[in-house]
Amino acid sequence: MERFINNTKSFILSKQKSIFSSAMLVSFMIILTSLSGFLRYRTLANYFNKNDLDIFFASFSIPDLIYEILITGAVTSTFIPIYVRYKNNKDELSTNISSIVNLILILLTIFTALVTIFIRQIIPIITPGYNVAKIDQIIIFSRILLLGQLPFFVLANFLTGIGQANKTFFLSALAPVVYNFSIILGTIFLHGPLGLYGPIWGVVIGAFLLFVIQLPLFFESDFVYRAVLKKTAGLKEFIKLVIPRAFTVVVAQIDDTIDLVISTFLGSGAYTVFYLAQHLQLLPVSVIGIAFGQASLPYLTEIYQEGRKEEFKKIVTDSLLNLLFLTIPIAFFFMFARTPLVRLFFGGQKFDWTATVQTAVTLSYFSIALPFHSVYYLLTRCFYALMDSKTPFFVSVGSIVINTLLSLTFVFLLHLPIWALAISFSVSMIINSSVLFSILWKKTSGFNGRFMFVELGKIVFASFIAALISYYLMRLLDGLIIDTAFTINIVILLGVVFTTFSSLYLFIGWLINLKEIYLISKIILKAQEYHKKITELYTQYE
Repeated sequence: MERFINNTKSFILSKQKSIFSSAMLVSFMIILTSLSGFLRYRTLANYFNKNDLDIFFASFSIPDLIYEILITGAVTSTFIPIYVRYKNNKDELSTNISSIVNLILILLTIFTALVTIFIRQIIPIITPGYNVAKIDQIIIFSRILLLGQLPFFVLANFLTGIGQANKTFFLSALAPVVYNFSIILGTIFLHGPLGLYGPIWGVVIGAFLLFVIQLPLFFESDFVYRAVLKKTAGLKEFIKLVIPRAFTVVVAQIDDTIDLVISTFLGSGAYTVFYLAQHLQLLPVSVIGIAFGQASLPYLTEIYQEGRKEEFKKIVTDSLLNLLFLTIPIAFFFMFARTPLVRLFFGGQKFDWTATVQTAVTLSYFSIALPFHSVYYLLTRCFYALMDSKTPFFVSVGSIVINTLLSLTFVFLLHLPIWALAISFSVSMIINSSVLFSILWKKTSGFNGRFMFVELGKIVFASFIAALISYYLMRLLDGLIIDTAFTINIVILLGVVFTTFSSLYLFIGWLINLKEIYLISKIILKAQEYHKKITELYTQYE
């Protein structure tokens, strides 16, 4: 038993040795997180109607804004590179990182106190289309999330940053799964006596567990927390880099808030349709794009700081093509299989056919930008590795202005429904990623452009032919052969169509000599390696 415990500890705290192995592990855990997340959405849709879900999702807007500014703006762009820089000196590491953590905690306290006090004035501004009763509930739930969820979320994400800086990803990726199941259980067991308070308290408990599960990352690191706030070199560098990144997040959150504001004028349930379609599109973006982004930052930072620029360029080229190889076919699949996908993930008892159709159409427009959205996370990490957080900020501002102008034009001038907001998002994301890539090209003196564009053309061709054949197969099976009135039959339909689609895609890719097809063999070998480790642990336990 002692050997089993030690080996289990070694497995969950093991350090990855490459971007690919790190991305594989993170991707696998994000799949679990995403599946548990969509089980959470399906559970919510099973117990609450669209009007209730509008309240639930809107309650996260203000807490998420503060979280994104303080954490997404800090940990992803500057915390990890600074941690990597000082990790070889325990004393400097502890002083610099403690000062950064304490600064963020002070800002968190100030933000939370101010927003909690003035929340009654803020919420009506961002939800102008809702009635007084709806706004009052959002205010109450927002306060609970600000005080009960947000502090644990902030602390947990510092632990995530420490783990990623040390190339340890397992616990950080496992914690969100527990968070999601806490919300699911809160919904199932507390919805009867507490209504929407059930999932809200599930969120609070889940945030606490998110923090506790990752504590071993702190105890196993060389970082020793100190109650200090010194004007160290690391803190100065952090502030210098984090300000542009924080403004990037602020602008992005303003953009999300504008989507919320506009959706309140499109009728009850419109925001739920937009929210669910966006998060379904985020499933492959998270599994592939965010996983590569999270895994790449510590490696790219080390490589660039050591002056290995050609190796840096090769890694970026390979990673971009790998991302496009995986995400372009998924974008096609999401576009032609949109309705059964929405029925599978969100087809609860209170999620009616109208909501299903609206969500499916909105999903198809989100899917246009799916490959660009995935690539975006890698490109921004490339700039952070170069210690440049200003460029992503200015590019994001420009793309968000485009998104906002298009959204306002589509809804208030052309009177288009909620799916128009998805078109605006896709256009702005395509522009964002394209401009970032162009600037990175200039900063690194160019990549192997001819090779990249030839491979990209092959990926698009193989995806289109496979999608065309698979779409007509789905039309043949749906209704004529498979009765999709039952959830299990939707699973069978999607399973058959996706298997056909992916097989055709790989076969066509092999015929036209698509280089990235060999990524599949690497994935299989790495999966076998992880399976072997888990089997060894299980055998020792037996």
